[in-house]
Amino acid sequence: MRLNVLQKLLERIYRVEVPLDVEDFLITDPDLARRLDTSVNPRESKEKLLVSQEDDHLDLALFLDASVLARLSDDNPLVSLHSENFVDFLLAVEGVSHFLYLIWNAGVERSVTLMELEMQAEVDKFVTAASLWKRQGKNLIPSKLRYCLFDAADYDAALDQVQRQRYEDASHYAGKYCLGLETRYLAKARATEMMEELRRFYRLTQGEKIRLIESVA
Repeated sequence: MRLNVLQKLLERIYRVEVPLDVEDFLITDPDLARRLDTSVNPRESKEKLLVSQEDDHLDLALFLDASVLARLSDDNPLVSLHSENFVDFLLAVEGVSHFLYLIWNAGVERSVTLMELEMQAEVDKFVTAASLWKRQGKNLIPSKLRYCLFDAADYDAALDQVQRQRYEDASHYAGKYCLGLETRYLAKARATEMMEELRRFYRLTQGEKIRLIESVA
């Protein structure tokens, strides 16, 4: 699976376009990723968006472990998404989602929070998986997908308290939002309306997204 194909899928879903290709920013060397990681609590991860900002200059790199890319190449989820490639697919979606959302917001001169990046990535996982399963003619039970993504979430033990709370909050709000997508659109076969809703949601700020989620919960 090519990451730029996944990027184009997300761009089509949200009707956005950025002038950069995620594969031009891809690194697979874990030692290089460690050296580039300037976060407060650096930790080992198979996927990580590495960001360094100085004034108006932004340096980016997306680390994705070579073993993940190899498995996705051998068993392409864009052709057939199933239980054996699902976890690797989610890692790829998370990285590409972070890259696209950060670049798109930078293009409209808007900053984003870490929680906002995580919340959008969780929504992107739900939406891309649902979209692929529909395209591949597989029976999708949205509640089972939501359970895998949100109710059965397994957090890295290396997260500090602040990081864990951020991930939990992002999962909480994304889970509530995806439940709304399921009940208001997927269960009623209202795909066109759901796409319009997703495109509006993508363009909201973190505060606006949370207020929307709470208002329709």
